[in-house]
Amino acid sequence: MYLGRVLGTVWASRSCDGLQGVRLLWVQPTDSSGKDIGEPQVAADAVQAQLGERVTLVDGREAALALAVPFVPVDAAVVGHVDGVQAT
Repeated sequence: MYLGRVLGTVWASRSCDGLQGVRLLWVQPTDSSGKDIGEPQVAADAVQAQLGERVTLVDGREAALALAVPFVPVDAAVVGHVDGVQAT
């Protein structure tokens, strides 16, 4: 699981079975302080995240299981809204 910030929405005119009605978001991965790390990526939205919102993401098998139809072909999924981060 990792953190990110929603940059926008990705529109696809066609999608595979299981992804109809699933929003795709353009997300910038961040560290715990909110600093950008890595390249932005597309993630399926499982929690109705909003533009600019800090979110948690999963990738790999967990992303494929995060949506209503399991095992859809996605590499990343937004699975939570971040209210705050406290470093220990």
